[in-house]
Amino acid sequence: MNKTGYFTSPSCRQHEMGEGHPECPARLDAIEDRLLITGVADALERREAPEASLTDLELAHTRTHIAALRGLTDGLRDEIDAGGPTHAQLDPDTSLCVHTWDAALHAAGAALAATDAVIAGELENAFCAVRPPGHHACRDHAMGFCFFNNVALAAEYALARHGLSRVAIVDFDVHHGNGTEDIVCGDERILMVSFFQHPYYPEGGSLSTAANLVNVPVPAYTKGMEVREIIEAEWMPRLEAFEPEMIFISAGFDAHREDDMGQLGLVEADYAWITWRVKEVAKRYAKGRIVSCLEGGYNLSALGRSVEAHVRVLADL
Repeated sequence: MNKTGYFTSPSCRQHEMGEGHPECPARLDAIEDRLLITGVADALERREAPEASLTDLELAHTRTHIAALRGLTDGLRDEIDAGGPTHAQLDPDTSLCVHTWDAALHAAGAALAATDAVIAGELENAFCAVRPPGHHACRDHAMGFCFFNNVALAAEYALARHGLSRVAIVDFDVHHGNGTEDIVCGDERILMVSFFQHPYYPEGGSLSTAANLVNVPVPAYTKGMEVREIIEAEWMPRLEAFEPEMIFISAGFDAHREDDMGQLGLVEADYAWITWRVKEVAKRYAKGRIVSCLEGGYNLSALGRSVEAHVRVLADL
């Protein structure tokens, strides 16, 4: 029987970046509500996400970056006690509050715990309903709502701690996973495949020509059937040739046609199809092993419906 894990933590709801920010705690509520009302939640094995250790974080991030985030959090507490601001601004889009450090540790910890459970055979695959997201977080700095790169970290962890030889990262967020690219480019043990709207954030899109990257820019208003054709032509031959032993998904749902954060035209059926194609590769080469982590998705209704479609395929529902 296929068992799909659902990893999350109350800490992930505590992180917030100010009133009106699109990357908000309500995103996780929208997912939970949708999975509950449709009965999908009943088919999942729910697990509490632990904190990632600082040692494990160093698989994907510099010690300086980790220490800087921790120091900013400690400093912010002191400022709040003195009547100062409640947030520290890292870039125009990204700020941290006193709960961000804990949330980021649990988001990364979810990806690592899911990796442990899937490799141990306790679960066939897993979805991590976590925030903050991760795929813009570079090796040495945070950006774009992201602090630690959950998926890149989990991929490095599978190689370093579990001795796998080849893992793949699939990223279907509307934005290019520049942080993931920064961490894994040139590493022949990791194949990264993605599509993303371009030109768009982050500036430049994919900047690397490394052989282990298949990053496909698409113009605004590209619809789902065109994306499916791109996946068949660009992703699938590389994934099949690579024969990954495990697949990690940066599951961003902001390419949905109802999501104002981007201008692509995907719908729930497209996310289900992408998941099915990735799952076919995982069944063929990776014993079905997939760990998927939430990235973007900011229209709450579309997010809930898209995650439901994604998880239904993972859980064979």
